Amino acid sequence: MSGNIKTVGVAGSGLIGSGWAARCLAHGYDVIAQDPNPAAEAALRATIERVRPLLAKAYGESAKKPGALRFTTDLAALAEADFIQECAPEREDLKIELFGSLSEATGKDTIISSSTSRFVPSLLQTKCRFPERFLVGHPFHPVYLMPLVEVVAGPDTTSSIVDATMDFYRAIGMQPLLLKREIEGFIGNRLQAALWKEAVHCFATGVAGTKEVDDALVHSIGMRWAFMGTFMTYHLAGGPTGMRGFVKHFPKAIADAAVGTSPEELGARLIEECERQAGSRTMAEIEEKRDALLADLLLVFKRHGVGAGQTSL
Repeated sequence: MSGNIKTVGVAGSGLIGSGWAARCLAHGYDVIAQDPNPAAEAALRATIERVRPLLAKAYGESAKKPGALRFTTDLAALAEADFIQECAPEREDLKIELFGSLSEATGKDTIISSSTSRFVPSLLQTKCRFPERFLVGHPFHPVYLMPLVEVVAGPDTTSSIVDATMDFYRAIGMQPLLLKREIEGFIGNRLQAALWKEAVHCFATGVAGTKEVDDALVHSIGMRWAFMGTFMTYHLAGGPTGMRGFVKHFPKAIADAAVGTSPEELGARLIEECERQAGSRTMAEIEEKRDALLADLLLVFKRHGVGAGQTSL
């Protein structure tokens, strides 16, 4: 079904909507951008022109044949789209009503995906006609450069719609991540919220200023997270036996995180998943790749004069 997507509708042309439009255009898709405010068109086009050189640099050949952009204030015009990405303000009542209106204005084969950063699809699709074609596709700002999109299916969403949506997101250079079940805030924002809470705690209790808290991230774990994530970082921290070693040597860290299960069961699951994630790579190979990437990152940061690149190398 994803191969039939030629025109993308963007409902809401603000910060997130303009990012979706720029990304889709750069990958050759025609875009119908809708916003009830006529003044949104000027800002939308200005954003697209501003980021065009960046997208040509990031996406190469695919950005040399951009799609066509059309702006409208009429929601019904999105009926011409094959895929609609909703980007309205983060208000529950507004989004529910909007999805009801979009579902009435479009055919049953038109996929409707929400950019919501919080609400689950079972809530948003309550007034949808043909709710089987509705789901969540939560991006990260700036959408035109950040690859991740969290895909969340509702109870009525069909597997064919999920597959087509995942394929479409891949076609515009994104990394779609399908959640196994609904959860408010999804994964990325929940992780950000936990870190934000601790960062503010350190600031509010006088441990450090905002710059020092940020420096603690950008000069250390932030660099590793860019290519390893949390679990592979701790897998490597376990030494030659990976997560097996971590579980053995840091039992309190496992016990503190064991919610709704025993520490033993959680530890066993972590070992199994992390070893599957590492695949055939040895710990020495993972460590070597980590070091090579960190060295390259230091040079990139030095060229831009930011983060760890501000230190002497």
